[in-house]
Amino acid sequence: MSADVSQEKITLGTITMAHGSGGKAMEELIRTVFVEAFNSNHDNPQLASLEDQARFDLAALQQQGNRLAFTTDSYVVDPLFFPGGDIGKLAVTGTVNDLAMGGAKPLYLSCGFIIEEGLPIDTLKKVVRSMQQTAVEAGVSIVTGDTKVVHKGSCDKLFINTAGVGVIAEGVNISAHNAQAGDAIIINGYLGDHGAAIVDARGDLALQNTIESDCQPLNDLVQAMLAVCPDIHCLRDATRGGLATVLNEFAQASNCSMQVDETKLPIRDEVRGMCEILGLDPLYLANEGKLVAVVPAAAAEKLIAVMQNHRAGRHSTIIGQVKALSKPVSKPSVLMTTGFGSQRIVDRLVGEQLPRIC
Repeated sequence: MSADVSQEKITLGTITMAHGSGGKAMEELIRTVFVEAFNSNHDNPQLASLEDQARFDLAALQQQGNRLAFTTDSYVVDPLFFPGGDIGKLAVTGTVNDLAMGGAKPLYLSCGFIIEEGLPIDTLKKVVRSMQQTAVEAGVSIVTGDTKVVHKGSCDKLFINTAGVGVIAEGVNISAHNAQAGDAIIINGYLGDHGAAIVDARGDLALQNTIESDCQPLNDLVQAMLAVCPDIHCLRDATRGGLATVLNEFAQASNCSMQVDETKLPIRDEVRGMCEILGLDPLYLANEGKLVAVVPAAAAEKLIAVMQNHRAGRHSTIIGQVKALSKPVSKPSVLMTTGFGSQRIVDRLVGEQLPRIC
């Protein structure tokens, strides 16, 4: 967010093309919206310098681990605000969680804003304050960024890109390729809350419920899990495509069968009811605060106990186990034992259940 920050006051009401021009209006936008939020306590020296990049001491990073993790994601959710979160909270949470799923400790984020001309400044401020609040909760700093303004009609109000850097401690080796026969499959709570909350927030259906998005940072939960089980084999957050997609990715990468028990899947009655009305499958609904872990069976119960003592894992449970490939299914797959005792294949999602979900 580089700028020669002027103290001259520019009247702020709605975003205009001038706010993306690099002139005084943009300086004022950066100072009164982004810097004011992301450096409100004057404890963010990387951002305070307003250079074109954030700079870090490599020696300090090496004290925390021996590998860097780096990720990026973009957020185009509709609507911008929904029960349990907003696009700002989502942008920080999503990137923090992507880092955490590799066992990394997230440290620094960048943020890029694509803003439609005409967006109220108060709306932007609300989103940015939410980002900062979530960053504080996750223990990360937003240290650099960029702002672009496009003509009205060129995007839908606001798009955000965040990139993140984290550090992985020595000895941590989490990968989708690491699942082994006999491993336990664990999730940290209710499935489908985010997807259901977005559907409800769009207001296209006359449904009345109290479903809120599960949007939350998971990095602290992951660190607590690693403290008791450094040998977590696979870890991924079940975002777009939901649980079914994650399990299929694990099965394919590890050349094994993922077998889950339908009766052990935690799904709220409200989510299940909405899915029945709309013809959706909760296994494919997006989540923004749920992880799927594959761990050695011997460590599963101890891990569950630790997870259930954490605010982000109170409803953690074992939902199945990893099996070696064998007939009749001799290729990587996900099998679910239904409540009637039969088995069905849970395949990858075909098409798009819900667009603009994150």
